[in-house]
Amino acid sequence: MSPTAPASTFISAQDGLKLHVRSWGPRPAAGMPVVCLPGLARSGADFDVLATALTSDRKVPRRVHALDLRGRGKSDYDRNPENYSLNVELSDVLAVITALDVGKAVFVGTSRGGILAMLLAAARPTAMAGCVLNDIGPVIEPKGLVRIKSYVGKLPRPATFQDAAEILRRLFGAQFPKLGDGEWAAFARRTFKEAGGRIVPDYDVKLKAVLAGINLEQPLAALWKEFDALARAPVLVIRGSNSDILSAETMAAMAARHKAVQTVEVPDQGHAPLLAEPDIIARIAAFVAACESPGQH
Repeated sequence: MSPTAPASTFISAQDGLKLHVRSWGPRPAAGMPVVCLPGLARSGADFDVLATALTSDRKVPRRVHALDLRGRGKSDYDRNPENYSLNVELSDVLAVITALDVGKAVFVGTSRGGILAMLLAAARPTAMAGCVLNDIGPVIEPKGLVRIKSYVGKLPRPATFQDAAEILRRLFGAQFPKLGDGEWAAFARRTFKEAGGRIVPDYDVKLKAVLAGINLEQPLAALWKEFDALARAPVLVIRGSNSDILSAETMAAMAARHKAVQTVEVPDQGHAPLLAEPDIIARIAAFVAACESPGQH
């Protein structure tokens, strides 16, 4: 089946800033909707393959929405970098699901998007039918954060998209050793864009301010209280086997703390798994289907 191009919608945040949402699937749809929340310097484009697969089942038509958080993708950039905060971004997520009339959904959160999903579970528990946490948990490894801090808003300026792919291969090749040339090229197209005759990051480089205070001597406070907000919802935790953000120990502790947690590890991928392989897509699809049927998870 050929991929279906997503529809674009622009929604006003509480402060008037325009937020971009990519949506797949028919409307109306009988199936449980899925809302995807990307990582810190990522966009909803990261979910293209997953969303296309989740909306291709004609027996259970469903809608999938992927949000470009403020300052990323096609959403407006904020003049005040201090608004690139979890509190403001949570308000943005609430504005989007309200505007889209999403009463209850399965949320797929990659990295920072997973933290937002945990915060959403506390702020609006009735919205949470289930949650996929992609390479994120209550304990965030400081070594990984320092690595992310080293490149967000500081990427070299590529001359071509092929050059961009090589930059990303140098940065992430150790975490993703099995990716081929085509996959690195696609990754580059999701990370950079053409603007004003130049190839630039597809996010506001001022996002680096979010990480300004990160250092190895002061680990972040654990988010177990936020994770506990998911206690009434089924949870699927996905970890890249090479991840330096979510440790195997933290994933095991999450499963021990919350009986409705399922875990899966993606081999040969780091932070964060791409959610594009048939096996992991099938696992997520089965999880979403179980969330539609009370008592099945």
